[in-house]
Parts: sequence; C-alpha cells; structure tokens
Amino acid sequence: MPAHIHLRINRRPEILGRFGISNTCLHRRIKAGLMPPPIPLSERSVGWLEHEVDAVLAAMVAGRRDDFIKALVGRLVDQRKNATAGR
Repeated sequence: MPAHIHLRINRRPEILGRFGISNTCLHRRIKAGLMPPPIPLSERSVGWLEHEVDAVLAAMVAGRRDDFIKALVGRLVDQRKNATAGR
C-alpha cells in the first residue's frame, strides 16, 4: 500500500449504501472476488478500507468487466499483505 494513502474505514451500512446493494449481494461479491474482504476491527466488527472500495467502485463506473475487477481486488489484497510484511 503506498505510504501516501490516508487510511479510512467504511462500515457495512456505508458500503451497502454506496453500492446500492443488499448484504447478501455484498457477501456474494466478496466470495466471487469482486469486492475486497473486510478487515477485522474488533472481535465482532469489520470494516473496509475506503481506498479499496473507491477503486472497485471506479472500475464499475468505468464499465470494467468482472475479470478486470477480480484482478484489481487481488492486487488490493496483495497490497495489504505487502504493507504488513515489513512490520
């Protein structure tokens, strides 16, 4: 993850509202690799990194196909892993 990214967390209601989808649809998109998985915030809560959500939403608005979005989500998840690898 680039150092210049300001990290902001979006909770589930915000994600559902931004995408205009149901909770079931959100879970289907995560399972299909079309949405980054959430990160744990505590024992019982999760959230999504806003810059990841923004990237997926921008790809959808641009009319990108599912294979492009899956690759994008894969890169975003890899960036998470790489960002924590050096710590």
